[in-house]
Amino acid sequence: MANQWNSGINDRKLKEEICEIGRRVYNKGFAAANDGNISIRVGENEVLCSPTMICKGFMTPDDICAVDMEGTQIAGKRKRTSEVLLHLAIMKNRPDVKAVVHCHPPHATAFAVAREPIPQCILPEIEVFMGEVPIAPYETPGGHAFANTVVPFLQNGTNTIILTNHGTVTFGKSLEDAYWKTEILDAYCRILLLSKQLGRVTYLDERESVELLDLKKKLGFDDPRFHVENCDLCSNSAFRDGYKENKLEPKAFEPPPVYPGYLERQKAASAAPAKPAAAAEPDMETLVRLITEQVVAAMSK
Repeated sequence: MANQWNSGINDRKLKEEICEIGRRVYNKGFAAANDGNISIRVGENEVLCSPTMICKGFMTPDDICAVDMEGTQIAGKRKRTSEVLLHLAIMKNRPDVKAVVHCHPPHATAFAVAREPIPQCILPEIEVFMGEVPIAPYETPGGHAFANTVVPFLQNGTNTIILTNHGTVTFGKSLEDAYWKTEILDAYCRILLLSKQLGRVTYLDERESVELLDLKKKLGFDDPRFHVENCDLCSNSAFRDGYKENKLEPKAFEPPPVYPGYLERQKAASAAPAKPAAAAEPDMETLVRLITEQVVAAMSK
């Protein structure tokens, strides 16, 4: 059986890619000083990750560490990041995830500190490329309890999670894929905050929201609303089982309008009785012939 990973802990190209993502995170202001951490899975039981206590904007390939899937360091001159268990919890629960980026983008982290849900059904790019962004409960960073806060929110196609009073974690099939989600999220949160300063945000209507989800499905992107029954189209309800009694309610933004969920709409459409087929309209030549026959028949009487 061929090795699906085609790499390993000595893959210098991937180490350079971690450093490049670190520079982007630092230069965008998503991680001050030693903040943030980055990882990529390179084997069945091997993960490359950034080290602790280093500025992500100035890492070199020789700084990169390796751990096994339990967090034990297996290579590297520096000590591995203290938050690697968060990355591993995501990879264990989502085999499709190969890369994770955790940092503190300021606009998105403002929502984490305010404990304000990220509104949906506002910006087309967010609906297509992101969808609902759940907010995991707070735990002291670093341990298993902290890592486990994200586990209830990892199913049904999510790719971005807010960490309460902390920051964000984004993940995907590659380092660049994971990083782009961070950048998209922070840009969206900045737009939301600026719109609020102008007075309000305007939600898309039901037809517009459904069309974007149809487009998302056509493009092959997943979304929690494609999986969860009785999930309102815009009201951040796809992860209600993960929240249990701790679901956050919007305070800074007006609640979205209530629309039937995506699956609910599909079920209703399939259950509706089929409309009778419309009778085919005759073409012009046939119409002229029928009228002529009627006229001739009337004149011959």
